[in-house]
Amino acid sequence: MINWSRLIGQNQAIELLQRALEVNSIAPAYLFAGARGIGRNLAAKCFCQDLLTRDRSPEARELILKRFLGGNHPDLLWIEPTYQHQGKLLTAKEAQESNLKRKAPPQIRIEQIREITNFLSRPPLESARSVVVIEEADTMTESAANALLKTLEEPGKATLILIAPSPSSLLPTLVSRCQHIPFQRLSEENLAQVLRSNGHARVLNYPAILGLAQGSPGEAIAALEFLDSLPQDLPRSSGKFPLKLSQALELAKIIAQNLDTETQLWYVSYLQYEDWQRRRERSILEILEKTRRQLLAYVQPRLVWECTFLALAKLSTAQKP
Repeated sequence: MINWSRLIGQNQAIELLQRALEVNSIAPAYLFAGARGIGRNLAAKCFCQDLLTRDRSPEARELILKRFLGGNHPDLLWIEPTYQHQGKLLTAKEAQESNLKRKAPPQIRIEQIREITNFLSRPPLESARSVVVIEEADTMTESAANALLKTLEEPGKATLILIAPSPSSLLPTLVSRCQHIPFQRLSEENLAQVLRSNGHARVLNYPAILGLAQGSPGEAIAALEFLDSLPQDLPRSSGKFPLKLSQALELAKIIAQNLDTETQLWYVSYLQYEDWQRRRERSILEILEKTRRQLLAYVQPRLVWECTFLALAKLSTAQKP
């Protein structure tokens, strides 16, 4: 059973959601807004669990909980951003398992909104209402967002939960139809508590990762996974960038061959943060920011990194007395 007590540092969100359950005032749609990795998905699971089992007998509640925890409850549809590959939609986990080389970030697509429409076209089977959760709703394509708007206007016996970084990341017309549930970044104390309780205390030994996470346990855990996945030859500090042409070309080749775009973008952020904390050299940040823009524009990664390392080497040489 998923317990609300696992949701650390989100007292306001818990109070709003539990109050809605207590007074039986469930909104047709909610927007869980806040940074990634701070408990939005866990809160959605807790809320879904209570919505699907409320007003049921203890026996029926236990059966529903088993199906919910098994991920196959007939009245719950959980939507994740997907990659499109050979006519199929793959979640991030499925793409990783298929060794799919990901060049663009995943999206919520029009086909998935149509799946929601079909799902809500029938009445709930075991519960008083159907529940739909849309993770990273801010990744919706324009056509998907417009299609979802029609569903929000007439949801029927259903509750939809949109999870996004902020209200401004969605169309105002979507936001206006949702009750806003705010989620806050965690304090240092709460962040450490969550990391220790989830078996990720090792993250606390990396100040740069904690700084990048900015109060998000999920981001901190993901960052350590990124760091662990980097080839050993790659510099972990901007102070160890190559000065020779041969080194720059070889590192660019390693990055292009071994890191997908998402990991390369994280590596850029890590190097920027590490350098700013160490020596606050604005010119290096600008070079790395140019790298980020080029990667987002789908410029050939090997060429991007060759230019990056050569620019950094030139800057380092110019700064020598």
